[in-house]
Amino acid sequence: MSSTSRFLCAPLRGVVVPLGEVPDPAFAEGALGPGVAIDPLDETLHAPFDGEVIQCARTAHALTLRDDHGHEWLLHIGIDTVDLGGEGFELLVATGERVSVGDPLCRFDVDGLSRRAKALVTPIVVTNASDLALETLVKPGTIVDKGEVLLQWQAPVPAAETAGREVPTQASARGEATIAAAHGLHARPASRLRSIAQKHDVELRLARDDEAGKDRSDVDGASVASLSALLNLGLIRGDRVLVTACGAAAQAAVDAAVMLLETPEHDAGRADVSAGPSVAPAAEATPGTLNGLSASPGLAVGPLVRYRAALPSVADTADDPERERRALAAAVAEVDADLERSMRAAGSRGQQAEADIFEAHRAWLDDPDLRASAKSKIAEGASAGRAWYLALETEIQRLRGSGNALLAGRADDLHDLQRQVMQRFATHDAVATTGLEGAILVAREMTPSQFVEVAGQIGGLCLAGGGSTSHVSILARTRGLPCLVAMGDALLEASGERVCLDADRGRLELAPDERRLAAVEAEQARQRQRSEADLAVAFEPVTMRDGRHLHVAANIASGAEAQGALDAGADGVGLMRSEFLFLARQAAPDLAEQQAEYRAAVEAMAGRPVVVRLLDIGADKQLPYLALPATPNPALGERGARLWQAHPEMFDTQLDALLEAGRGLPVCEDGLTRLRLMVPMIADVGELRWVRRRLATRAAALGIERLPSLGAMVEVPTAALCAGTLAGEADFLSIGTNDLTQYALAMDREVASLAARSDVLHPGVLRLIALCLEGAGGRCPVAVCGTAAGDPLAGALLAAMGVDELSVEPARVAVVKATLRRLDAEALAAQLPALLALDDAAAVREALATMLASSAEAATPASGDATTSTDTTTRS
Repeated sequence: MSSTSRFLCAPLRGVVVPLGEVPDPAFAEGALGPGVAIDPLDETLHAPFDGEVIQCARTAHALTLRDDHGHEWLLHIGIDTVDLGGEGFELLVATGERVSVGDPLCRFDVDGLSRRAKALVTPIVVTNASDLALETLVKPGTIVDKGEVLLQWQAPVPAAETAGREVPTQASARGEATIAAAHGLHARPASRLRSIAQKHDVELRLARDDEAGKDRSDVDGASVASLSALLNLGLIRGDRVLVTACGAAAQAAVDAAVMLLETPEHDAGRADVSAGPSVAPAAEATPGTLNGLSASPGLAVGPLVRYRAALPSVADTADDPERERRALAAAVAEVDADLERSMRAAGSRGQQAEADIFEAHRAWLDDPDLRASAKSKIAEGASAGRAWYLALETEIQRLRGSGNALLAGRADDLHDLQRQVMQRFATHDAVATTGLEGAILVAREMTPSQFVEVAGQIGGLCLAGGGSTSHVSILARTRGLPCLVAMGDALLEASGERVCLDADRGRLELAPDERRLAAVEAEQARQRQRSEADLAVAFEPVTMRDGRHLHVAANIASGAEAQGALDAGADGVGLMRSEFLFLARQAAPDLAEQQAEYRAAVEAMAGRPVVVRLLDIGADKQLPYLALPATPNPALGERGARLWQAHPEMFDTQLDALLEAGRGLPVCEDGLTRLRLMVPMIADVGELRWVRRRLATRAAALGIERLPSLGAMVEVPTAALCAGTLAGEADFLSIGTNDLTQYALAMDREVASLAARSDVLHPGVLRLIALCLEGAGGRCPVAVCGTAAGDPLAGALLAAMGVDELSVEPARVAVVKATLRRLDAEALAAQLPALLALDDAAAVREALATMLASSAEAATPASGDATTSTDTTTRS
């Protein structure tokens, strides 16, 4: 007799726990038999092998299964759960039923049980073979997926079955696989192979199996510990590979690796980690065209260029190699820790594709070949930063020259890691990216500071992720730069020498012919003519067809942009985003710098009001010099007044700068001061009163008697619901539709897959706005400064609902004014009850578009009026 390995698969996803650590002596001391335990991360228990259900507990918390070798296994959900009397459990099988591995056995309420049970940890023990030698193939403390091989033991095999057959030892194993992923072996499956090797504590290697059927005992291949070595294999879909492993759990590791390699990624329900979050395009694309959401309208033609963040400057040489090696190790560890935090935060938000990106980057960072190359450069006299640059640059250039578009795209991931580690050794700020003049820039996502760095050079922007209300989208609209977002993974593999970005229709044309290019040029000429016509009357006040007046102000990010707002015909600045003064720098701006910036905006607007939003940091805007506590959802963390109370010095400096900038300025015709302060993220009137008291204290210290007008942003649903009390304290209100929409719909504005559905025209959001206007009741003016103000459909409806001001990006001031002059707000307001009774935002948009089209026909505009906007693709 010889023996062969038998396996038990994990019955659910969870953290592996040694049986000795289970908080129950009967299990921990092995009285019920040997085994292992899992702390559940799922709500359904599955069969860990093929067998028969031989017992189900009356209280449904435990089952016993017999495997095909006669072993009886107890699966016990939680500790002391028998006391719950079956509450929270739902049995899905019955005694005597035959089950196959992976079949569901029992569903349980994780949240409810976690509050009532002693523990949720779930032991799995064999009860009729106390001497069975079990081997746990997954390290304790790691997460095992449902169906992954968890335990191994040896079972005797009759000699007749093993005659003439070599039985592999436990120390090594091998298998063959055919690459199934559409993009071949890229960063995502490569990083997963590395995780498999770590989880099973084995040496795992892959090699091309070009000579299938021949003796492959001498195969070496590439270690999965090195992503660069794996990608060097150049494996594509359909290639055969030999998988080998050495270690106690070699066979389990090989089985897991083969399963991974032979599972098509989409069938596995996973997005391509190396290409970023998978996003459903805004509409079905035609061949040669990629679709997305229009974040900023317009047309542009130019070469398609992938964005690369600029590298910081580092010292070239160093005279102490050992010190440099230690410094490099410390820098790599810091970046790895940052990536791990980002990975966990993304996972906790349910953004698994984003988490996978960070996991793949961590695998790159731990690549032994890259680290060895950097150490050799240090030995030759290079500094730590320079050595890291050279080590990764060699691999980056190899990937870019591979001729494989997917691998070339991965070079950008490696470039990002190159930049992050080098930043720890920076002697000067990164040099601005060059060579982008007129390009259509492509990126997975961009930070506001990265956008500002390149915005003056490029002709348009396309993002695989993002949403139309992200701050990069807002900046693109501010500059009138055509921009599409939420375009999906395919964008990152696209190329083209001369592409057409049609952000009016939400599409990127990768190979337009000469006829199409001529048509684009003609349309651009018509748009310029239309813009000139709108601009010619942009400085006139807006009177709608029903006789009502409405202000159109501008949203800006700096004092320099105020002049552009004035030139565009803005009636004032409805939102100056002061946070952009704090971004893209290593220290906060001081009092003098801030004062000069605010005063410049006031002076540029020539007597028109300027509303400055106080510092709004968090969510997608982070400051390198302000350590914010880690939180699963930064949009719900310390922002606005919540943040100021934790960092009063920074807040007081901004208040002092604003008070000085507004010192001595006369009031406007509406009775409010020319420089006005607006508080973001107000949840109730108490927060606004706290700011007013703080403002009065700072003014008294500076000897300033007249306080600037103080307003509140309505972004949190409670602020809209409590607008009546807010209006009693605030000098004005301004509705931030971007955040109000995300909080009302529970749809993160930074999640690309939700971008098309996060729409201000949802009836629920519109009802909140209506309640806000009703609560204000004419006691204080109400403006709208979110993206919705510049949306042709949403802006028209907001005007009809009774807002006093729409604040839009400067590039849209003229067209918004022209559109409002043709609007019969009173007639549209009569249709509001019917619109609010509709099911969703899509229905509201469709009905509203029909209403406005009918109204436009009835108005019979004068011949030659070319100001009608067709930009209805933007979602607010």
